[in-house]
Amino acid sequence: MPSELQSVVPEVSVPPLTRPQLAEARRMRAVELFEQGRSQAEIARMVGIHPESVRRWKRLWERGGLESLRRRPAGGRPPKLDDTQVEAVRAALEQGAQAHGFEADLWTLERVGVVIARVTGVTLARASVWRVLTGRLGWSLQRPRRQAVERDDVEIARWVAQEWPRIKRGR
Repeated sequence: MPSELQSVVPEVSVPPLTRPQLAEARRMRAVELFEQGRSQAEIARMVGIHPESVRRWKRLWERGGLESLRRRPAGGRPPKLDDTQVEAVRAALEQGAQAHGFEADLWTLERVGVVIARVTGVTLARASVWRVLTGRLGWSLQRPRRQAVERDDVEIARWVAQEWPRIKRGR
């Protein structure tokens, strides 16, 4: 691309595909290769999967067509919090723990659970609170520093350089 065009074309940020999306893309690529008449061993090498998976996909495709290889919604119990409730929880948590009446501005699973109950009316177990934080909100574990606020690094360096050798010598 000529350099004068590079400044005109905006950069678009495309999020990476999730694992289920990648798996579906592989299956769709395998279908294209089925239609081209490629061998199952060749398709397995090209798509980067085990040949048995290709055989299984081909049987499914022959019986049910392309739709039989599409991604299905996750099964199981639906989440207790919908997307709007999760966003309300995010907004509440971003205010900080002290804004919700806690003494220190530090979030624990118990505190987050209390806020979730206040905001949504839904009581969650600790494990479910963790899943909301990490899975739905994308937060990660952050541990506070265990360091005194009054710490004086310059004074510590002076003490180590001057006082400690004197103490060590016994004078």
